[in-house]
Order: sequence, then C-alpha cells, then structure tokens
Amino acid sequence: MPETSTSFVRRLRRRGMGLAAATTALAVAAPLAAMAMAGQAQAAAPDPVSVVNFTAKERKDALAYWTSARIKAVGKSVDLGPTGPKAKPWEGTALKTVGRLFFVNARGSDTWCTATAVKSANRSAVMTAAHCVRLGSSPVNTSSSMVFVPGYLKGQKPYGMFAVRSAAAPRSWEEDSTNDMSALTVDADMSGRKLTDVVGGQAIAFNRAVGGTISALGYSATNPQLGEQLLRCVGTAKKKSDGSQAIPCDMTGGASGGPWLADFNATTGKGTIVSVNASLDGLTPTEMQGEVWGATAKKVYDRAQNS
Repeated sequence: MPETSTSFVRRLRRRGMGLAAATTALAVAAPLAAMAMAGQAQAAAPDPVSVVNFTAKERKDALAYWTSARIKAVGKSVDLGPTGPKAKPWEGTALKTVGRLFFVNARGSDTWCTATAVKSANRSAVMTAAHCVRLGSSPVNTSSSMVFVPGYLKGQKPYGMFAVRSAAAPRSWEEDSTNDMSALTVDADMSGRKLTDVVGGQAIAFNRAVGGTISALGYSATNPQLGEQLLRCVGTAKKKSDGSQAIPCDMTGGASGGPWLADFNATTGKGTIVSVNASLDGLTPTEMQGEVWGATAKKVYDRAQNS
C-alpha cells in the first residue's frame, strides 16, 4: 500500500509495538505453545538459535548499496511525530559503540534500527532486536543488505561501515514471535580492522536481576531528529507480568535494538548491556519494553561471538 513521508503503519506484536523504522507494517503473530509428547521417544532438541548468513557478494553489495544519499533519504522517509518529553538528545561523550543498523526489510523497504558493539571473543559481535533481522513467526522473511554504522551522527560515519556477515536470533522468534533479541557478526572494515578494535565494546550480562537505573538509547524516527541523532531515556527497570521488563520511555520506530545500559557512566560512555529496545506499550508510548536475557539469549550471543 502506498505511503507518504509522514505515514507509518504499525501492527501490534505480542506485547506492544515493534520499533523498526519502516514504511510498512511490522508483522506480528501470537505465540503458540510448544508441547512435548509424553511417553514417546523424543527426537534431539532443535537448535534454540536460528542464523541468517550473508554471502561475500551480498556483503559487498550491502556496503555499496548504503550510499550517503540513500542514508539521507531513508531518514526523511519516516516521521513519527515530535520527540516525547522522556527521550532526550544525547549530547555527552561520543558513544562510539552505538550506531545505526541499516537494512532492507522483508518487504523490500529501506529502513534502520539501532545496534551496539559489545565485547566478544571475535571482536565482531553486535547486539540488536530480532525484529530488525526477520519477521516474527515467519522463517523465510528475513532482512537483507545489513550494515552497521557505529557512532553515526547527522550523516557522519566517523568509524566507517561494517557489513553484517551473520545474524543470530532465538528460534522462538522465528517460530512464535517471542524473545525479541539478536546478535550479529560483522566483517572487518575496509582496512581489515575488527569492529571492537576500532570502537571498543560494551560489557554484556545475562541472567541479571531486573531493577536498577537503565539508560536506553536509540535513533528514534521522531522529529526533529528523524534518526540522525541518538536519544536517551533513563529510568528504573520493572518486571512485567509477561516476564519482560520495562522502563519509562517514549522513543519509537528506529530505536529498535538500542541498548539498555546498566551502570552507565556518562563520562566514559561505558556500561553493561542487559537488554535492547524491543517493543512499546502503544501508539503513544509511555514505556519501552525489553526482554530479560537468560540462557537462550546467552546462546545467541555465543553463536555470534564464535562465528
């Protein structure tokens, strides 16, 4: 269906609103219960991690595809209204680890999310949301032409672009639209340097108790920023009845996949990533929701850092 520069069709997903900035609707499906058959011999448990891989040619083409002109155009293609009072422009220490993740979504539209370089064995892992990588409950509908631009600010790419080599996510997202998180593995840059050798990496934690002060960051498609500048929400994480967690925040599309940083030091720009922006509580958001990262999330991260 045709879109204007100010229209943005969003479909409710399991808990709230998906956050990828796009000119088409985000797919949603209700979770389906998985049942084991008692009294019967069980097959080997399926791999809990699903991975999308991109060929060398696809990665080269992705870097060529995302020209400065195309990046400028995609930012102007979506306007989700005024930036809310809870989201403040980040104007402190340059956050080299956080950047825009550009891609073509499963419906063929140019769009973006937010992503974060993290400490990893291969020095090449990036955390984001699963709905940036693929449609939930739809194994074949995946994103393409993915590149990560750390430290992006108002058209500037101070640390270059890194093509995404593979994208891991919980299989439960692919099958049932649950557990909205993803870990990417990126190529070295044009000079052969690994990502975190260039920009460093945030610490990462799993099985962390919900609570404490969280700084959530994202390139929200609200005006006047329109994805050109990082926004930040700060709040205390609260456990929700569905097992997720939430903080007060009114960022929206484009902020998807942005980091939830605990113990954030505004002077150094460092913290510990414990979740990512995953969904909203409505069309006029008052809270940002993120998954509580447990054993499956750790397996997703391990797949990326060992890839």
